[in-house]
Amino acid sequence: MVEFMTDLVTLGQRIRHYRTDAGFTLDRLGEAVGIAGSQLSLMENGRREPRLSLLQSIAGTLGVEVSDLLDPAPPSPRAAMEIELERMQRSAVYAGLGLPAIRPSRTMPDDTLGALVGLHHELARRAREAIATPEEARRANTELRQYMRTQDNYMPEIEELAQEQLRQVGHSTGALTHRSVSLMAKKLGFELIFVADLPHSTRSVTDLENGRIYLPPASIPGGHGLRSMALQALAHRLLGHHEPASYAEFLRQRLEINYFAAACLMPLRQSVDFLKGAKAGKNLAIEDFRDAFGVTHEAAALRFTNLATTHLDMTVHFLRVGEDGALYKGYENDGLRLPTDVTGSTEGQIVCRHWSARLAFERTNRTTEFYQYTDTPAGTYWCSTQIGTSQAEEFSITFGVPFADAKWFRGRETTNRRASTCPDANCCRRPAGELASRWSHKAWASAKLHAHILSPLPSGTFPGVDDTELYDFLEAHSGS
Repeated sequence: MVEFMTDLVTLGQRIRHYRTDAGFTLDRLGEAVGIAGSQLSLMENGRREPRLSLLQSIAGTLGVEVSDLLDPAPPSPRAAMEIELERMQRSAVYAGLGLPAIRPSRTMPDDTLGALVGLHHELARRAREAIATPEEARRANTELRQYMRTQDNYMPEIEELAQEQLRQVGHSTGALTHRSVSLMAKKLGFELIFVADLPHSTRSVTDLENGRIYLPPASIPGGHGLRSMALQALAHRLLGHHEPASYAEFLRQRLEINYFAAACLMPLRQSVDFLKGAKAGKNLAIEDFRDAFGVTHEAAALRFTNLATTHLDMTVHFLRVGEDGALYKGYENDGLRLPTDVTGSTEGQIVCRHWSARLAFERTNRTTEFYQYTDTPAGTYWCSTQIGTSQAEEFSITFGVPFADAKWFRGRETTNRRASTCPDANCCRRPAGELASRWSHKAWASAKLHAHILSPLPSGTFPGVDDTELYDFLEAHSGS
């Protein structure tokens, strides 16, 4: 079978193109290569995959090379529209309408065919717009988080890809330099360009036509921002990503590019060697891992979750919590019960007041990690929490392990210990009875709205990106 040729529609169009150019009918060509004309018709319509030997016979009869038939490009503008219509009619969006598929005849005018393709594109665009809602985003994010839990947050294929890219630019030790990232981009045919007018809804923009990756002029705090953003942009190309057809696909792509960037900034072999050495000395610390590779505390903690279970034989959890107590990002495979809503989503849920993720905000000295043991219904956990600051607010980054694995970490000797019975409302969600009696119905608070949770994302080709602003930017820089 032609295993390397997956686009049967294009293959069929190319066979038809060369058959009609050579003046063959279906029956005449079929007779020449030893098959019925009806079977050949199925192949030309993308309904049957031909054997390589049959393709060789067809090519020889028509006087072309097999490579001409296997060329992935449509043979003509008309064929390109017919292929696009076929693909769009096979989509789940169109299938859900229950409408019959339209087969473009030879007599169908090009403008009619173009109108049909345009209608399908608009249908797909509206479908993407409809799913970029908070509910869909939370559902897709929950499914992805649950999937990554089954994988122990580890993606070996991307680890291998990152290692290969680093080998190609000669990086073996120390923090990854901006020069090495630029060399990686150059090998893929891209130039890194720093501009001050990126669209507000983007972190970077890749101009595929002119081979440019546009980045902001200054790094975000922590020193790894520009490297990480450039690596994420390169990852889209290396991983073969296409424009996302759903919000779930958008989230999966974002997860994969973030993983690739982390695997480059904190390479597998060097990271595992560093962490195993620290574990042997019972001196594991996120802050040491962070400083060894010149990344942010959050990046180091997340990278630890990638490697801990597969390479260090320990289960872990990670939390990013806002100063209001809302959970913005969470992962666990150690049994810690993250707060969830009725759908299983964790985003925006309030974590227990007795967890270190909340208590760390009460410290006067926030330059060092805060350590704590927490007794929960699921067991006792040791946690390390560091406070960070963004343009909008402060947040905490927590990395933790079950009690039995605390012995490997610096800070295990802490005497800080709290008990949490959440999700029991009596733990920390209900006010003390005396205070409730005193103040109930005697005050009125104006709540701060979590707009990022309730508002739909701006619609566009990529969720959250303003197409008009994006295309204006590209046009303005295309001549520079």
